[in-house]
Amino acid sequence: MAETERPVANQTLSVRAARTLSNPTLTAPQMLSVSPRWLLHLLPWVNIEGGTYQVNRRRIVLTQGDRIVTGLEGERAHIDPKALRSLALLRNADDTLLDAVAGLLFDERHNANEELYGEGAAGTKLYIIVKGKVEITTTDAHGEKLRLALYGDGDYFGETALLNDWRHATTARTLTPAIFLTLDRARLRSLLDGSPELRTAFEQLVRQHQEAGAKHNEYGEAGIDIASYREGIPELQRTFVDYEEAPRQYQLSVMQTVIRLHTRVTDLYNNNYDQLREQLRLTIEGMKERQESEIINDPEFGLLHAAAPSMRIHTRSGPPTPDDLDDLLAHVWKEPAFFLAHPRAIAAFGRECTRRGVPPPTVQLYGSPFLTWRGVPIVPSDKLLVNRSGTDHSAGLTNILLMRVGEPKQGVVGLHQVGSPGEQVPGLSVRFMGIDNYSTASYLVTLYFSAAVLTEDALAVLDNVEVGNYHDYE
Repeated sequence: MAETERPVANQTLSVRAARTLSNPTLTAPQMLSVSPRWLLHLLPWVNIEGGTYQVNRRRIVLTQGDRIVTGLEGERAHIDPKALRSLALLRNADDTLLDAVAGLLFDERHNANEELYGEGAAGTKLYIIVKGKVEITTTDAHGEKLRLALYGDGDYFGETALLNDWRHATTARTLTPAIFLTLDRARLRSLLDGSPELRTAFEQLVRQHQEAGAKHNEYGEAGIDIASYREGIPELQRTFVDYEEAPRQYQLSVMQTVIRLHTRVTDLYNNNYDQLREQLRLTIEGMKERQESEIINDPEFGLLHAAAPSMRIHTRSGPPTPDDLDDLLAHVWKEPAFFLAHPRAIAAFGRECTRRGVPPPTVQLYGSPFLTWRGVPIVPSDKLLVNRSGTDHSAGLTNILLMRVGEPKQGVVGLHQVGSPGEQVPGLSVRFMGIDNYSTASYLVTLYFSAAVLTEDALAVLDNVEVGNYHDYE
């Protein structure tokens, strides 16, 4: 049998040597962290002058209550007395009264699916939820249970019990194990009876609260007196529309960095790609990613923090269901523009729709497909954070936003200032800063931006959205 022939070295030009005469095809530098940044595309942007945007509003005479900040030290619930100002009744209370009321709060715990009170029961307590979920229901004319509200951490209910004797027209039941701080009316009355100073201060707060609520619309704005009639000649109403005396002002946020590049690099290595241009492109991409993140998460103007307490709702069971998104649409019902959600939250919503047999339709925007619900697009953004829970790395909690956008619709708008020196795109400028003694050139990159929510009902948030729930289909 003939011996297998083996190739002999140096009989042909090697591939490695041949490559020395070949020019590789190069790509521009790639960047894994770049995203479509749909929020920046879909927000209407308003050009402002002087770096300040002032939102003028009608005067609010009945301010909505905020969520109450509480905490747990080990197993013991605690509260800062000043946090009680989140209650509309105690908004203007002095520190002495707040300290006294906080001292009356009682730590109360209940198991899941436990009734706190039923329809017709005497209302005697204010409940502040430290941890857990509570469902408020009633019974309709046909005997069916109807859900009126779903409360979670920081919410409260039963405030009316502090003012007078009354009976509940609803039922409150825990959905999860829950921890409360409660205030009993009898204990409050005993405190006030023992201190004339505290009684006077509390009664004054009650009068102010009643006067503020005497004449307002359902949004808490001062009413407009208008006469409506068919016959006769009645005396016309006298009215005016009052404005806020101290409207909120938004200042443009500043984002800056300095790009440093040796002149030898830009002089010798620009044959395929402009080195300065690529440095600027990648830096601007990073700044734009940070811009979208701050519009969502910034504690001063970010959308997650700008939502009013009345526009924040909880999921009933954790995963985002069609019912939960319907609740968001019931809050932002005036021309909703789009949902905003983390991609994992969108996947979780898709699984819940599959389980119910109602796959959401898609729509094409900017050449890309988007899931929709009730015709409203669900826009993905990885800037909505997923907080890991426990040791299961597939699980986590996030938020879903729904918003109305644009100045004409009293919605959410982005803010920037056009016309800065060295402007590359609206709101972003690049300026040459000079060359130092080491032949290094410096370029200042600046981005000015902010965001504003013009009215509370333009933005709603679904809290505590669980993204790690899966179903077995058998």
